[in-house]
Amino acid sequence: MRFSPLVAIVLGALLFGVSAPWWLGAYFLGVFTVAYYFGVFAMSWDLLFGFAGEVNFGPTFLIGLGAYGAGLLNTAGWPIPLCLAGGALAAVVGGVALALPALRLRGPYFGLITLVAVLLLLDCIVIFAGVTGGEIGMMVPDVLSISARVNYWYAFGFLVISGAILFGLSRSSLGLILQATGQDRIEAAALGFNVTKHKLAAFVISALFSGLAGGMLTFYEGTASVDTVVDLSIAVQIIIAVVFGGRRTILGGVLGSVFLVLFDELLRPIGQLNTFVVSAIALLVILFLPDGVLGVLLRPQEGR
Repeated sequence: MRFSPLVAIVLGALLFGVSAPWWLGAYFLGVFTVAYYFGVFAMSWDLLFGFAGEVNFGPTFLIGLGAYGAGLLNTAGWPIPLCLAGGALAAVVGGVALALPALRLRGPYFGLITLVAVLLLLDCIVIFAGVTGGEIGMMVPDVLSISARVNYWYAFGFLVISGAILFGLSRSSLGLILQATGQDRIEAAALGFNVTKHKLAAFVISALFSGLAGGMLTFYEGTASVDTVVDLSIAVQIIIAVVFGGRRTILGGVLGSVFLVLFDELLRPIGQLNTFVVSAIALLVILFLPDGVLGVLLRPQEGR
């Protein structure tokens, strides 16, 4: 039986993920736990950018709503499952409120609106510091677990389920229509597709998974802070992860996220140079492998 390259890559990744808790120490389990949540951020962003063709410069707006929404509900005494649901709902509502006017615009204006939304969220967090903790961050009463292995399984399971759903959606009729609208909005509309409706659906799906992942990251780290879920540097990392791993592949975002988070930790002994080295490697891949690492692996015969 012959497996396609994608099937072989996915099976290899699943084998690594399932076996990792048995041979990795607690420190690196924690590194991969964070990387997996960032992988969900990246996959969610790729659905909107890679398929719908909309450059969302503010993925942390949705992530932040989910993280702070879940955190605030937890401080009010809600259990974690309901907090996660509430945080995801906050991200979806906020995403719809943002997308309805933004998706009617063309060119760079959509990206600018999403960027401004992040800045407004940052201002709100600082203004209402008495509730949100301001720039210091907001501690939450509960955490998912104090066990590194249990936290790893939560993140890995969430990543696998999210990846399966998002990848399936990207290969469904919705994904095909999004590709058509992303490549030629006018032609897609001429074919009878409601462009705004389908892009709004993509934005809602992206918001749901981004908000849920933001809430889970909050309950893993025990805090929601600007530096971990809202800062613009987080948005840049998500965008680089998708382009590095492979745009319009969904699963490439996971590869890019694991690379960025893991190598950042491995190179931490060299100090501030670690960011420079990781960014330089990512830049070289983006310049010379525009399809991303996964895109190249899935098309080994191209160009021969």
